[in-house]
Amino acid sequence: MDTWRAGVSKKGHFSPQILISRPLGRRRWLTKVFKAILVVVLLVTICINVMFIMDTAGRLKEEALMAGASGSDAVDADSRRNSFRLQESQPKALAIEVLSSQSKVSVSVDGATILEDGEEHKGRGIHVLILNQATGSVMAQRTFDTYSPHEDEAMALFLNMVSDGRIIIFAIKGSKKLPIRRSKVLHKKDEGTFQMKQPARDLLKRLGSRRSQAIGWRDMWAMVTKKGGKMLGESYSKSTEFNTWGAPVVLRVEVPLVPVEESECDWPDTDENRRRRHFCSHIEGYGSVCSCADPAPLIFNPARLPNSQVQTDNFPVNDVPVAIIASNRPHYLYRMLRSLLSAHGANPDMITVFIDGYFEEPLEVTKLFGLRGIQHTPIGIKNARISQHYKASLTATFNIFPDTQYAIIVEEDLDVSPDFFSYFSQTKRLLEEDESIYCISAWNDQGYEHTSEDPSQLYRVETMPGLGWILRRSLYKEELEPKWPTPEKMWDWDMWMRLPEVRKGRECVVPDVSRTYHFGASGLNMNSYFQDVYFKKHSLNTIPYVEMRGIDSMKKENYEELVISLIKKATVLDHSKSPCEESFIPEKKGSTFVMYIKMEEPKDFGTWKQVAKCFKIWDLDARGYHNSMWRMHMKGSELLVIGVPNSDYS
Repeated sequence: MDTWRAGVSKKGHFSPQILISRPLGRRRWLTKVFKAILVVVLLVTICINVMFIMDTAGRLKEEALMAGASGSDAVDADSRRNSFRLQESQPKALAIEVLSSQSKVSVSVDGATILEDGEEHKGRGIHVLILNQATGSVMAQRTFDTYSPHEDEAMALFLNMVSDGRIIIFAIKGSKKLPIRRSKVLHKKDEGTFQMKQPARDLLKRLGSRRSQAIGWRDMWAMVTKKGGKMLGESYSKSTEFNTWGAPVVLRVEVPLVPVEESECDWPDTDENRRRRHFCSHIEGYGSVCSCADPAPLIFNPARLPNSQVQTDNFPVNDVPVAIIASNRPHYLYRMLRSLLSAHGANPDMITVFIDGYFEEPLEVTKLFGLRGIQHTPIGIKNARISQHYKASLTATFNIFPDTQYAIIVEEDLDVSPDFFSYFSQTKRLLEEDESIYCISAWNDQGYEHTSEDPSQLYRVETMPGLGWILRRSLYKEELEPKWPTPEKMWDWDMWMRLPEVRKGRECVVPDVSRTYHFGASGLNMNSYFQDVYFKKHSLNTIPYVEMRGIDSMKKENYEELVISLIKKATVLDHSKSPCEESFIPEKKGSTFVMYIKMEEPKDFGTWKQVAKCFKIWDLDARGYHNSMWRMHMKGSELLVIGVPNSDYS
């Protein structure tokens, strides 16, 4: 019997079943190998991806830590740029684009607009923008209406106060015509260089301008320069005809940045200098306060008031709160605070700056001096807004100091005399001793350089002067606050306080020589012309201590006796002469003169305003009078002007 072997026939051939199964086994083996390879590839891929993710995360974390350690100051100083986009590192240069045209100015940095003024009939003149040379952040922005007088001087002053190294951008904007009936133009006050005189042009030349001497009527101009460095770019377009503007100019420049440490000063680490460093790294245009070599002091340590004024006073003036009424005029506020803090008897703890609106720079100026600043939400518009700001400030003052019986009110555009607090310290008792006294003011409406000369002399006046004054808490809380004009009434707060039903026959006490000086040339009711004509030549006392005389004579009955005695000894002037003639007032120093003018009834001020115009004093309305009589000094003599027949003295 043949031996049997699986899969083999008797004839020695392989079985068909075996012939088929061998190819199938090979395929299964290949499939398994392929699957194994796929698994290996997948595992390798996963490992590679995990390693890549871990490596990337580590590098990003390291970079973030490095950026946080080395770039935190730059982030704080450059909030403007970081609000536009995220960036891994500080840029090495700024791409600046400036547009100057008849109807619009704009400035963009790295594609982000940081200045744009296209509002009609506003923004006329030269726009100036200051950037930090290390961070590119905006440090100051000003508009100078160089069509108007003295604005070129203001621009020059501002530019001289800018620190060396800062990036300065200039652009001119015109203004559209103001049409009136029959398509005519009232006056083409639409030009930005009309009052730009030679000194300002020379300053622009020193800053690198090649066109400052040529910029003319309705020309367009833009420039980017570095203070104390080189001019980086300038573009100019000339007006071809009188009635047309130059073509718009677009200036594009790239400005390299400097390391942050090159833009900072190495001041000693004191509380004063910490305030200074914070201020000077954010804000520009304040001159020596940011000087590296010789910074202006921020602490003044003024002389104290004499003990005779403090020890006998139940409410000494250095404990009386001072409310500073401010808006968005930070340079005015800075000047005002320096003079106030330098006055003898000044107490910084009692000073509060009330800012009408959420403006950053006035608040930073306030903090620079270490003072209390409060921002007030604006209510109303124009005159009503100012009136509401005064009310809110006075109310807050008496709330902050609940035990005070008085408050001193000063506006941000006033210089004060060295004896400002001494003056109030000596006269304040009149508010306690005479109910007929409404307020005590540091300002004399008639106190010009040629009409006032005795810093120790006082007057009683029926009008409320304001411009630095003290009032009683009881007057405000019981009478003024409940009846204060509401926001919809477009009233001036001081005119309201002069109304007979509010004043109630009471009077204010004022000095012959003012203890405040109005220097503000811009504001809601103010411009450079108005300042020149009516305020520039006002006198301001400069003597550190003056003993006021005749304080008790300011009491109602005593003052009447004083006036009558003056009239009795006065010499009547020659009324055949015009008061406009130089010889109308004789050259006799130390004399007392009297003149009589026509005044039929209490509001008949026509003749007085003509006389005031001759005397070159305030002539827009009647102020500073008592019982239809005005007092002043002329040519070294005292002069009384009496209205006939209305005055009891006629």
